[in-house]
Amino acid sequence: MGVTRQPDNGLLFREWAPGTEALFLTGDFNGWDNFSHPYTKKEFGKWELYLPPKQDKTPAVPHLSKLKVVVHSKDHQRLYRISPWAKYVTQMDTAVIYDWVHWDPPHPYQATHPRPKKPRSLRIYESHVGIASPEGKVASYTNFTANVLPRIKDLGYNCIQLMAIMEHAYYASFGYQVTSFFAASSRYGTPDELKELIDVAHSLGIMVLLDVVHSHASKNTEDGLNLFDGTDSCFFHSGPRGEHSLWGSRLFNYSSWEVQRFLLSNLRWWMEEYRFDGFRFDGVTSMLYHHHGIGTGFSGDYSEYFGLQVDEDSLVYLMVANHILHSLYPECITIAEDVSGMPGLCRGIQEGGCGFDYRLAMAVPDKWIQILKEYKDEDWNIGNIVFTLTNRRYGESCIAYAESHDQALVGDKTLAFWLMDKEMYTNMSTMMPMTPVIDRGIQLHKMIRLLTHGLGGEGYLNFMGNEFGHPEWLDFPRIGNNESYHYARRQYNLLDMEHLRYCQLYAFDREMNHTEAKYGWLPSEPGFITAKHEGDKVIVFERASLVFVFNFHPSQSYSNYRVATETPGKHRIVLDSDEVRYGGHGRLDHNTEFFTEPIPFNGRSHSMLIYIPCRTSMVLANEEIDHSC
Repeated sequence: MGVTRQPDNGLLFREWAPGTEALFLTGDFNGWDNFSHPYTKKEFGKWELYLPPKQDKTPAVPHLSKLKVVVHSKDHQRLYRISPWAKYVTQMDTAVIYDWVHWDPPHPYQATHPRPKKPRSLRIYESHVGIASPEGKVASYTNFTANVLPRIKDLGYNCIQLMAIMEHAYYASFGYQVTSFFAASSRYGTPDELKELIDVAHSLGIMVLLDVVHSHASKNTEDGLNLFDGTDSCFFHSGPRGEHSLWGSRLFNYSSWEVQRFLLSNLRWWMEEYRFDGFRFDGVTSMLYHHHGIGTGFSGDYSEYFGLQVDEDSLVYLMVANHILHSLYPECITIAEDVSGMPGLCRGIQEGGCGFDYRLAMAVPDKWIQILKEYKDEDWNIGNIVFTLTNRRYGESCIAYAESHDQALVGDKTLAFWLMDKEMYTNMSTMMPMTPVIDRGIQLHKMIRLLTHGLGGEGYLNFMGNEFGHPEWLDFPRIGNNESYHYARRQYNLLDMEHLRYCQLYAFDREMNHTEAKYGWLPSEPGFITAKHEGDKVIVFERASLVFVFNFHPSQSYSNYRVATETPGKHRIVLDSDEVRYGGHGRLDHNTEFFTEPIPFNGRSHSMLIYIPCRTSMVLANEEIDHSC
């Protein structure tokens, strides 16, 4: 479909427009003649046009020529449209509408590095190319390749989740109002520059996932899918079923074979043309239910998941998509953004599941924000925190995260900003004494992330910049902020100033990931909780033969605190959030050896006595067993 170059350099144009009366191609190549190049009508609403090569054997439509599809609707309107299969669309500085630009370079980018193998431990760096620079502008693919990829590698993340790649006319939509599904966003650069980004990531051993939006589409008509053939039922349901009342967007008709082919082809296009390694499917909750999750709570009762409220067409589409992806690309990773907790979502198709590899643990960041907004430190409910972090269906893998792009958007605040607020502007220098607010913020920032990393799931995600406590929020240029780019950026330059405490948070995040890479707790069995003490504000659990210890008490340290373990032997600290280089106070001696005793405690066969300073977390490893992943 769309435009394909034939072996003789002729161009074959194909479209699906079942509701139209006639179809024509116009553009630079024919002087924008609206009638000189008609399509021929085929079966099942298909239209076809062949353009033979020129006399010199070159294609009739040169690379970078502008094109339009002229649609003559059955109600006698003449409509100018972009092909739904367009591979490249651009917007002139002064224009409102995007232009379809024929992309067929004589020497396209050729990848040179193999795809990385699927990792056992998935550590995801959620990224947006356009904001990946300290400068107040739309950043580029080449900037990301040169300046951000090395940081991601250094931090120990082995996977990137790229947002806002599918072309979207409205920049402030964060990429979730897609207009051209097969086009990589031109605001960051060319398709070849995106291919190079992915190829370089592969050379670093980093997988790249696309944040794919198949749950809905932009309402735009002249540069989107909406009303492509003059009817409201081409790619979408007609009437109210085809409208999302909250998002103001169109909803696909997943029962249509041509819509299924369009969306499934879209997945293959990104996998094969750009060599993405998988997808994070956006808006899965909206797809799964006729109510789209609007005004609906989920308690976990099975009646909420199995009934007439389930959109079986959407569910089957997701099953088919996962089946095709995992059959054709065995190393592919798929992640579902689902808040409902649909049973079986991350189980195999052969078991009656939906086939996803992971789901996002979306309740976890909401819990952390709620705690920081509503409770004093001494009132934290330790049991409820542990419940939220462990409340997932056994055998269905989750991606845990303390915060994502959702928490960074204007109207909310990042964890760092909730913790330290305006003092981040004035008191983050190591050349001045640490204030109580900054001290509390830095310690809790590290502890929250380590607890989420260690207990919350089978994978971990971080949104770009949050690893070092990025100040401020995220706000894209729009009328309400005078089209400002001031908050549509990530201030990586703060890390170049070594006297700022952002470097300490960055260093801890790096060490946390590298420690996980060494010991491999993410793919291991869920943590075994041995302590969740409300009065002491202490959490202790075992995972991957490691002992994780957290003391959230704001002022109380504990000497000779008994900690349970199932692995007898000599233990040492392998990660300590209180180290001075991470902005801590250096109260733990890393040369100390902790010896277990055959004293049963809290459901384990052995225990040991340790010192736990206030607002500190640590990970202990048994030196007498092999921890290699």
